[in-house]
Amino acid sequence: MPQPLCGQLDVVLARGGGTSLVEQLCGQLRHAMMTGRLAAGQQLPSSRELCGMLGVARNTVSAALDQLAREGFIDVRQGRRPVVALPASLQRRGEGGNSSRPAKLHVSQWARKIRASGWPFRSGVDQGPFAPGLADAREFPHDLWARCLRSGARWALLQGDGDVNYRRLRHALLMHLMRERGIRAQPSQIFFTPSAQAALELCARLVLDPGDLAWMESPGYPGARAALRNAGAIIAGVGVDTEGMAFEGRRDMPRAVFVTPSHQYPTGALMSISRRKGLLALAARAGAAIVEDDYDSEFHYEGKPVAALQGLDTAGHVFYAGTFSKALFSGIRVGYMIVPESFVDIFEQAQRHTGQIVASALQYGLAEFIEQGYFSAHIRRMNRIYRTRRDFLVEALEHRLAGRLRVQPPPGGMQLLAKLAPGIDDTAVVQSLADLGISARALSQHYIEPGGEAGLFLGFSASTNAEMLAAVALLEQCLSRRPFSEKEKGPQT
Repeated sequence: MPQPLCGQLDVVLARGGGTSLVEQLCGQLRHAMMTGRLAAGQQLPSSRELCGMLGVARNTVSAALDQLAREGFIDVRQGRRPVVALPASLQRRGEGGNSSRPAKLHVSQWARKIRASGWPFRSGVDQGPFAPGLADAREFPHDLWARCLRSGARWALLQGDGDVNYRRLRHALLMHLMRERGIRAQPSQIFFTPSAQAALELCARLVLDPGDLAWMESPGYPGARAALRNAGAIIAGVGVDTEGMAFEGRRDMPRAVFVTPSHQYPTGALMSISRRKGLLALAARAGAAIVEDDYDSEFHYEGKPVAALQGLDTAGHVFYAGTFSKALFSGIRVGYMIVPESFVDIFEQAQRHTGQIVASALQYGLAEFIEQGYFSAHIRRMNRIYRTRRDFLVEALEHRLAGRLRVQPPPGGMQLLAKLAPGIDDTAVVQSLADLGISARALSQHYIEPGGEAGLFLGFSASTNAEMLAAVALLEQCLSRRPFSEKEKGPQT
């Protein structure tokens, strides 16, 4: 039961709770001094008097007073009562707010850019049916991964911190990328970060000054747009056609170009070889950096995949970004960047200064997973599964929603694009789907300028056929229930 009030101190102690009597007494006396109920210079009762008032042991009171003295709240000297030592300037006079309102914390320009950038993928449902870019964690070989991770944990305990970018993982990943993506690099050019977004942020800061011009595809990846804006870049959206980014004839010269040439995000277009060579030549003339995001290139269903743009670069201008989150499972949170040789030193310093470092145990586990052949075997298996799911979703959409959606089957990747009729507000459709527990994305939100085409970005990789069939039925219900006119459209993000 709570003890009686301690006079002016208004202290109430409760026994049997989760907080000790010492912590309770410290907290309540500290609050009384911070709020000005106990003023600076005021004497407290002696420890003996407090014991009597509160009905607690002397050791309890002594421990609380000693703690407050160590924190600078009271002054305790032999032969005199404790005195409140907290300066009056630090006390808030009264609980009613009689003191002047404290000044607001300053918000930096960078923080204001972050706030303005927002994050356009927030629809209320992040991992429901149709969530794009999600691997199916249910199909992941958990036992094999756990074995590799346990080995990594033991190694990390013995080795300490180890390399910031583990050499074995650098070499193992490079062998995979050279074989599968045509990458040309040295292991020292590979850096591991907590996500691909972290790698893009670092890259943008290293190649751009505030006010520099950056090109990116429109429609394009909003995460890249945020990274470029946060670095202070002026972003110019460059249209996309069936051959990828259509930059020919432009007179402006960028300092950086963000592209997804192997599987354009979100249209799925493949950049032609003539465009690739033209973009590399432009970058060489302008001294511009090309940031190539190869976000889901492991999954290809039609013909042989085209090699990465980085493999064609002879001038050293391409930064190549990738991620394990798409290939394995989203929660692994490991991305990587292959940087030009001229940027190896500065990228390593920037990585250390910003703390964008992946745990050494996790890097060791990934190296084991790749070296043992588990990574390649998992990719081959998921290619078969995802291709079947893609075909199923295309057929279901064409059967149930013919005339309302125009589906573009992608040659690879983890999601497809379904175009809506002109005048439809795709953001309103996405929000209505979110109300039904379905996670889709609006195509219009991927354009740099307002007024882009309307469509839905639908993932098929993380859902079974039965789950997708149920989601298609809800999508049909949603589109039939109300006409989503352009008037409903909210502001662009």
